[in-house]
Amino acid sequence: MTIAITNKDRDRINVNQYIKAKEVRVIDPDGNQVGIIPTYKALATAADYGLDLVEVSPNADPPVCKIMDYGRYKYELTKKKQVAKKKQSTFQIKEIKVRPKTGEHDLQVKIGHIRKFIGRKDKVKVAVLFRGREITLAEKGMELLARIAKEVDEIAVTEQEAKFEGRIIIMVLAPK
Repeated sequence: MTIAITNKDRDRINVNQYIKAKEVRVIDPDGNQVGIIPTYKALATAADYGLDLVEVSPNADPPVCKIMDYGRYKYELTKKKQVAKKKQSTFQIKEIKVRPKTGEHDLQVKIGHIRKFIGRKDKVKVAVLFRGREITLAEKGMELLARIAKEVDEIAVTEQEAKFEGRIIIMVLAPK
C-alpha cells in the first residue's frame, strides 16, 4: 500500500521515495529494530508489509525510519497538536483607566470590572492618567493603585508593579 505523496502534503516529513539517505535505521510495525539497512531494501520491506516507510528522526545518523501507515501517523500528529493547543491558556489584557480625582463610587465600579476580568482569567492593566497640573498628584495616583491592588489581592497578583510611563502610572494584575 505505498502512497505517492506530493511535497505539499508532506509537511517536511520524508516518506517512501523521498527519503534521500543511502542507509537508514529501520523499525518494523511492531516497534522492533530491524537494524541499519540500505534505503531500497527498507522500501521493499515496507512494501512487503503493505505500509509506508516514514522518516521519524531525520537528524539522526543514520536517519531513523519506521514502517507504518503514513495516513494514520499524520492523523496522530494532528491530534497531538490539537491537544497541545487546548492545553494552552489564552488570555487577554483588559485596561481600566482612572484619574487621581476619581470618585469613590466610580472607583468601586471599576474595581468590580477588575474582579470580573480577573474572574474570566484575563490580565488587567490599570492606568492612572494625569492631565495638566494633575501630575503634581502623582503620590495620590500611587496610593490609588496600591488601594486597588489591596482590594483585589485575594483573587489577583500584581504582575507588574506600578511605574511611571510619561504622564501615566501603569500596573498589571494577573489572576492567581
